[in-house]
Amino acid sequence: MPPTNLRNSRLLHRASLGSATSRRHFLQFSAAALSGVALSNCARNLSNAGSSPASSPTNSTANKTLHIYTWANYTDDELLRGFQDRTGIQVVVDTFDSNETMLTKMQGGGGKAYSIIYPSDYMVEKMIADEMVAPLDQSRLQGTDRWLPQWQDPVYDPGNAHSMPVVWGTTGLIFDPGRVSDPIKGWDYIWQNVDQLSRRITLINDVREVMGATLKYLGYSLNSTKPAEIEAAYNELLKLKPAIASFITNGWEDQLASGDLTVSMAYSQDAIYLIEESPNLQYIVPETGSSLWTDTMVIPKTAPNVDAAYEWLNYMLDPENSAKMVERLKIATPNEAAFEKLPTNLQQDQNLFPSKAILAKSEGIAPVPQAITDLYERYWTQLTSS
Repeated sequence: MPPTNLRNSRLLHRASLGSATSRRHFLQFSAAALSGVALSNCARNLSNAGSSPASSPTNSTANKTLHIYTWANYTDDELLRGFQDRTGIQVVVDTFDSNETMLTKMQGGGGKAYSIIYPSDYMVEKMIADEMVAPLDQSRLQGTDRWLPQWQDPVYDPGNAHSMPVVWGTTGLIFDPGRVSDPIKGWDYIWQNVDQLSRRITLINDVREVMGATLKYLGYSLNSTKPAEIEAAYNELLKLKPAIASFITNGWEDQLASGDLTVSMAYSQDAIYLIEESPNLQYIVPETGSSLWTDTMVIPKTAPNVDAAYEWLNYMLDPENSAKMVERLKIATPNEAAFEKLPTNLQQDQNLFPSKAILAKSEGIAPVPQAITDLYERYWTQLTSS
């Protein structure tokens, strides 16, 4: 569903509660974890977000238990077992399927059990403004100088004063090269082949992602606040209407793999999962650039175990641990020292780590003034309902 308040809703694939799920998005619970806790190891868009909040730890176990609230595929048994072996701290993981689900729980008091939470970049801004997260004590962190330049001083949290980047990704196009007439390098293929692509492409169900990609294609900023540029993007998208099968964030995967769709706009993580099943598919970030999203770790002001939270942050800052996470979970790390430890094949995996040239052309989706938000939404309503 499209966002209702774009200032607080970026990267809405994590907020698409009504989106369809595919067989790639499932919950897998393990009773073999050292902590004895059910751990989720699944794709981002499906989780146990509807389950009961984690129980507050008792006084006798508080110093040896860390409650984490995260995206569903960001932890696994090996990660938690290694942390407990090193620190003696047991980890309890609850997962959410959208930033908004997480925020609602936090606002309702259900977040008081958690000492680490994983909000996305735009949500960090909101949680800081709402005084929900604690400033990080930089003297207690080891290795914050290891982040890649894009994450040293992010716009959503200058100086990383309240958050640590942990996972990032891109938005791009996925397709079967054998089913297209020419190599796809960017959006120009779509506009040049509208007649051949009749009802055979899908776009993410997110106004800022779709309008932003079109703005980049036209040579403008993904975060344009100029009405004339936004109108130009809308008019350009109108030309694609005959080719668009649907605006959908998830649920296109099987149709693309079977050939019923030709091209889908997708988040890199979703594309990577699908390509593991269907290696004939290819994912690209358009050569004109696209959006760059980041998920982070924060310590809420209500954290019951701050000491354990810092243990976790430092464990995640360890390049060895971060590198192993990339290898096992296929998630991109912003830790440069961890990147250097990766096998060459992963370092060169353009789906995980796009080239510096592509990154230089990409932008994170940033908040815009309310009047511009309203303009984006008005055009989006016209585009998706006509």
